[in-house]
Amino acid sequence: MSGIEYFYSAHSAFAYLGSARLMEIAAAAGATIVHKPVDLLRVMVESGAGSTRERGGRHRDYYFGREIERWSEWRNAPVVTGMPTYHYNDTALCNGMLIAGIGQGQNVDRLAHRMLEAHWRDDADLADRETLVRLAKEIDLDPAPLLDAALSPEVAAVYLANTEEAIRRSVFGSPTYFVNGDMFYGQDHLEFVERALKLPFKGAWPRDRR
Repeated sequence: MSGIEYFYSAHSAFAYLGSARLMEIAAAAGATIVHKPVDLLRVMVESGAGSTRERGGRHRDYYFGREIERWSEWRNAPVVTGMPTYHYNDTALCNGMLIAGIGQGQNVDRLAHRMLEAHWRDDADLADRETLVRLAKEIDLDPAPLLDAALSPEVAAVYLANTEEAIRRSVFGSPTYFVNGDMFYGQDHLEFVERALKLPFKGAWPRDRR
């Protein structure tokens, strides 16, 4: 079975916009989504892309305004107006909850989607424990064992490893997908991901840059 390596953060706008489509593509191809939540700020800074808060106003207005509006309409994925209220809150708890779920043998496709959707559609605070409890229960997952482990040393080690792997493999933003080592940045390349699962593109992307 083919896999789609998925580097992202649970608060990422463009991961949200592509989330439902990613699951459709994976299901149609019989592919597994290999979730690798990362510390997105560190990935962006170390790649040279820099924090979105440090980018020029025109870039932010277009990229996080008009671009999101258009893709929201195209993907039928409603969004709040402007940036979510809690967008710059710490993401260690929500990303750690996903990693804990993976470690406990859960399929976290729906949990990741619900987090992304709640943040960008419903203006939810993903750093708030009670919010995460509610989101897990909405998709029939027991939140307690996931949240109990979310900030554990074991989960923190995986979170760090995911982040360092992303940096090593030249990831510079969220979402980034890999199919058989070929990298695709951005949900606007999901149709390329779909094609790569059936027929690889010519050429190659370095699998591992050290």
